[in-house]
Amino acid sequence: MGIVKISDLMHENLRLASNAMSRSINAQAEHWLKMGMLAEVYPHLTHQDLMRLLVQTESQGGADIQKLVQSEAFAAQKEAQIP
Repeated sequence: MGIVKISDLMHENLRLASNAMSRSINAQAEHWLKMGMLAEVYPHLTHQDLMRLLVQTESQGGADIQKLVQSEAFAAQKEAQIP
């Protein structure tokens, strides 16, 4: 675990969102980080698709970006082979 420095405004945003979502501030920050990471790796997916993907990745051991990028490269390679 590490420490991430954020602005006071972002901390307040996290506090408000964490209360609304019944999460700790750390859990809310981690959720936003995971969703942002997935959105960058899969820019073509909707929020709903990303939520499904988040649940799927968590059930498979967590959102490890190396695994996500490898699986994305494999899927793209497989897609390119389809006539």
